[in-house]
Amino acid sequence: MRYSIVEQNFNIDQTTGLRTDRIIELTVPKSKRLYPEKLRLVEFYDSENDELMLFLTNNFDVSSLEATYLYKNRWQIEVFFKWIKQNLTVKKLWGHSPDAVKIHLWRAICTHLIVAYIKHLTKSSLSIYEIMQILRVSAFDKTPISQLLSENIPVQVNQNVKDQLSLFC
Repeated sequence: MRYSIVEQNFNIDQTTGLRTDRIIELTVPKSKRLYPEKLRLVEFYDSENDELMLFLTNNFDVSSLEATYLYKNRWQIEVFFKWIKQNLTVKKLWGHSPDAVKIHLWRAICTHLIVAYIKHLTKSSLSIYEIMQILRVSAFDKTPISQLLSENIPVQVNQNVKDQLSLFC
């Protein structure tokens, strides 16, 4: 990205992790035509992860440190939604109102946590997905969960054919 520095704030505390706070303008003709307004470029050094992060924003109302925290928190939200997509089986939402979406997601998260806790209690080597599949198909079965999740599941075969009902009468 090519830009020119319009203004630079030299009054920053580098002990907070901030490195620079600049107001810039894009210089490439197409970029300048598509976004002619000024932007703010904030550099922040994250000492925990040993990385320099650049944040580009059009928000001039907050301090540069607040801008970095906003973007870092937004990234955590993105990571959380990525986890939801990968781990929870939410195929179709029940409703589209904010409350319906919240209820559906909370139900899915609680279900996932309960199954993870069952996995922990039973010390099962099965994945959470496999445990969910077993619980789904045996929802009305009276077999104890610990027995359902054990490696050696006994198979019951009904040898008494006389007791079975005939399909073709």
